[in-house]
Order: sequence, then C-alpha cells, then structure tokens
Amino acid sequence: MSAYQQINTVLFDLDGTLLDSAPDLAQAVNQTLTAMNKATFPEEQVKGWVGNGANVLLKRALSGSTELTANICAEELQQAHQLFKQYYAACLSEKSVLYPDVRMTLISLKQVGYKLAIVTNKPGQYMAPILSAYGLTGLFDLVVAGDCLPVRKPDPAPLLHACEVLGSKIEETLMVGDSKNDILAAKAANMAVAGLTYGYNYGEDIRISEPDLVLDNISELLNSLACKVNA
Repeated sequence: MSAYQQINTVLFDLDGTLLDSAPDLAQAVNQTLTAMNKATFPEEQVKGWVGNGANVLLKRALSGSTELTANICAEELQQAHQLFKQYYAACLSEKSVLYPDVRMTLISLKQVGYKLAIVTNKPGQYMAPILSAYGLTGLFDLVVAGDCLPVRKPDPAPLLHACEVLGSKIEETLMVGDSKNDILAAKAANMAVAGLTYGYNYGEDIRISEPDLVLDNISELLNSLACKVNA
C-alpha cells in the first residue's frame, strides 16, 4: 500500500522540474548583458543562478555571482528587466526541453483524477506560451506564477494559495520540485514534498534539504502513488 494514498493533488515547480529551461534563460541573460556592454557567462554558470525568479536571476547576472552586489542601481536593474523580457519572450522555447517522462507522468496522473498545478517563480506572462510549446496545455488545473502573489517560494504562500483555489487539503497535497526553495516552501506549509535529483539546486544535493521523497526520474511518482494510479 502506498504511503501517499491520501494524495489527490500534486503541485509542480516548472524550471528544473518539468522543463530544462536553462539554455534559453542563459541565452536571454547573455543577450541582455551584451546589450548593456557587460561580460557574458557560460550557460552552466547561469544555470546556477536560476530558481528565485527573474529579478534575482538578473541581479546575479549583473553581479556576476550568486552573491548579490549591493551597488546595482535601480535604473540598471530596470533596464536589464526590459531587455530580458524582450529577449526571453523571443527564445523561451528554442532550446529548452521537457525532462524525460514528464508528459507521460502528467497525463497518467491526470487520467486517474489527480488535480495538477504548477507553482513557479517564473513570471506569468511566459506560462501560456511555454505550456503550448511543450504540449502541456490543458493538463493543469491551476498555474500559480511568480507574480501572482506578493511573495514567492521559498515562502509557503503560493503553495497554500494553490490548495485554497483547488479546494485541496494540505495533507492531501504533494509538492514536487528540484530545489531547496521547493522543499522549504512545502515544509513551511506542512505539506509532503518530493525532491528531484536533477534540475537547478545551486550545486547542492537535494537530499540535504530532506524531502519526504527523493526521485531520480519524475515517473517514479507513479510508483510512489501506485495505490491510486494502478487502481
């Protein structure tokens, strides 16, 4: 019997969980930096800055480090935002790919009646084009984007908001993510959480954050929820 047989709702992070979006994010970041006459960075370095939303990503790019520089002026950051939005909107599905078994897993869960939602720190303007580009439109009952509420993960508010909108109890909900922000948000919400070993977690093993489940492939969810999926 599955230890998670009571789960009827699954919340998913997007970047690093469902979608390997680092290649397009890195391209847009570097185009932004080039337009501002600043040094660019390898994709792997930019990948390490992803996960806290566009504002923090751009601050890290302007700082050239995960550690933010205190002297980034508001005008410079605003310029970076405007450029980034333009460049990213133009390339958001050029090089990004779904991780293995993502679509199959989502369809399998949807077919047996799970409520599915995305809870991401990515701005809402990108969500519909991304879902459409990767054939995910219609699979989610709700999308909570990074600009939906005043706070983002690791604050638990977006997860609690998703439960409220979906009419789901916290004890019947599972969060799935690839970074400590997802784990921290779920723990603060008293929600079960699965951590993926791939994705963007600032070079840390996801096990350090002590998720309830550790998954190497998202399809392993189907085994963890086997009682319902195989019914």
